[in-house]
Amino acid sequence: MAGKSALIIGASRGLGYALAAEFLRRGWQVTATERTPSALHELAGSAEGRLTVETVDIAVPGQVAALRERLAGSAFDLLFVNAGTNYTTDPAATFADVSTEDFVQVMVTNALSPMRAVETLRDLVPATGTIGVMSSGQGSVADNTNGGFEVYRASKSALNQLMRSYAARHADDPRTLLLMAPGWVKTDLGGPRARLTIDESIPGVADTIEAWAGKGGLHYLDRQGQTVNW
Repeated sequence: MAGKSALIIGASRGLGYALAAEFLRRGWQVTATERTPSALHELAGSAEGRLTVETVDIAVPGQVAALRERLAGSAFDLLFVNAGTNYTTDPAATFADVSTEDFVQVMVTNALSPMRAVETLRDLVPATGTIGVMSSGQGSVADNTNGGFEVYRASKSALNQLMRSYAARHADDPRTLLLMAPGWVKTDLGGPRARLTIDESIPGVADTIEAWAGKGGLHYLDRQGQTVNW
C-alpha cells in the first residue's frame, strides 16, 4: 500500500492521531486535520515530508468548505473521518436525565458533523477509493443488550443510519464505504478501564481498511474485519 494517500479528519489525538501515525508507518502520504495546534506537528517533523497538517473544526460547515477549497486538485485513496465525544455533565446519564444542550452537542459531534464532512469532501476520493467513518460497536442496535452510555450509543447509531442513507442516496457510487468499530480503547474517550490499548486496536483498523479497498458497498466492521450487527 506504499504510495497511497489518506485524508484523516480529526487526527490531533487519540484514535485519529494513531491512525495517521499508522498509515505513515505503512508508507502512505497523509493529510491530517486538527482543530487547535497538536502533536501532529511533531509527527510531521519525523515523517520525511509525507504528513501535511490542516486546521478545521468539522462542526463548522464553513471551515469544512474552506478545507475543500484548499485541497482542490488533490486526490486521496482514503477519506477517513474520526470524530467522537461522550461529553455530557454525566457520561452515564440516561436519555431521561441528559440536558438538551448536552444531547445536541453529542449528536452534532458524533453524527451530523462527520457526515457533513463526508458530503463535502467525497469528490476528493476517486471511484476506486474508500470513505470511512469511525463508528463504534456501541452503535449496534442488535447488540445492545446491556444498555449504558445511552446518549453516546444513540449518537453512533445515528451515525450508522446516516451512513446507510448516504449509501442509498449514492447507490451508483463505486467507492467502498466503511463504518469502523475499533473496540473499547484506552483513550480520553474510552477511559482507563477500556479493554484495548491503541496499539492493540489501530493496526487492525488499518489492516481492515486496506483489505477492503476496492470492494465497494457499505460495510460495518470491527478491527478484525468482521461484520458488526446493525
